[in-house]
Amino acid sequence: MGQTYKLSQFGIRFLSISINLSKSLLFNAILGLFCTTKYQTIFMGIFSFLTQELAIDLGTANTLIIFKDKVVVDEPSIIALEKHTGNVIAIGKEAMQMFGKENEGIKTIRPLKDGVIADFQAAEHMIRGMIKMMNQKQRWISPQLKMVICIPSGITEVEKRAVKDSAERSGAKEVYLIHEPMAAAVGIGIDVTQPSGNMIIDIGGGTTEIAIIALGGIVCDESIRVAGDEFNLDIVEYMRREHNLLIGERTAEKIKINIGSGLQELDTPPEDYAVFGRDLMTGIPKQIMVSYSEIARSLDKSIMKIEEAILRALEQSPPELSADILTNGIWLTGGGALLRGLDKRIAAKTKLKVQIAEDPLRAVVRGTGISLKNIGKFKFLMTA
Repeated sequence: MGQTYKLSQFGIRFLSISINLSKSLLFNAILGLFCTTKYQTIFMGIFSFLTQELAIDLGTANTLIIFKDKVVVDEPSIIALEKHTGNVIAIGKEAMQMFGKENEGIKTIRPLKDGVIADFQAAEHMIRGMIKMMNQKQRWISPQLKMVICIPSGITEVEKRAVKDSAERSGAKEVYLIHEPMAAAVGIGIDVTQPSGNMIIDIGGGTTEIAIIALGGIVCDESIRVAGDEFNLDIVEYMRREHNLLIGERTAEKIKINIGSGLQELDTPPEDYAVFGRDLMTGIPKQIMVSYSEIARSLDKSIMKIEEAILRALEQSPPELSADILTNGIWLTGGGALLRGLDKRIAAKTKLKVQIAEDPLRAVVRGTGISLKNIGKFKFLMTA
């Protein structure tokens, strides 16, 4: 009876220590000193229940969260708030349905712009809300959160700090950061610790990240703020200029997904797409049919900027790594990799082999998840 009482007392003390000290040396010492192997197993199970390890791809367009090797959240990076109170109305897909259709009492905010946090408070609410999406069950004790979040390689120290602060204010006790090209390379399955050089091009919503990676680090990189969002604006401007048709960003996104192309001539072209908008001459709603070659023309200048950035990165590459890139080629990841004919266009420009990663939209978050499980092994994870 006395032994049972002592163990129950220890269980209560252990619970409070584990909440405050996580997996500290003190915790391990106490556990080893007072418990047999049987009780160590029991209490380690309790501890794992109190900790959640999350890998987060905090993107300009979409936010993805991996928990226990599964993508548990895949939502647009947008939040809807009440204008007067600031209360959260909706997050993710539900908020995206409101985008461009708000009344005077609602505002929708995209907290990230060009790959970095533009609205600190909205970003905090969004991260917190998306974590709640995966924690649907009520818990007596809120779990401790350990996060690995990917960031653009061209991010400043101030912008990096903003990401970490937002995560901490959302409930994270430990926050690690990883550059997007590095996460993409890990997610593709490349052994980034080897001396062989690999070139990664991650075309996201706000930025295009171009990096040459070897020996667990980025040797040279280019980060430009031309990516999916810029493509959408190009399409909006083209429709206004060429067809006198006013469309929104959501419509431009649908056009890009359905008939977006990097080349004006494709082997298997998509069918023309019906576009709805407002006629700028009459103000009346109007529908027109648009071809993929028109969209290719509208995106041409932005794609040229990406090509120039790729060439700049190749020029910076050490000659030994240039030989590796010639052998290994270039890897495309991110939503922009799905643009029809883009791989062929880059291959023609660089005279190098270009490969699109399997499931390019999730390559970065997959790599972030793998890095989370190998925090001790991957030295390129940053804590500040």
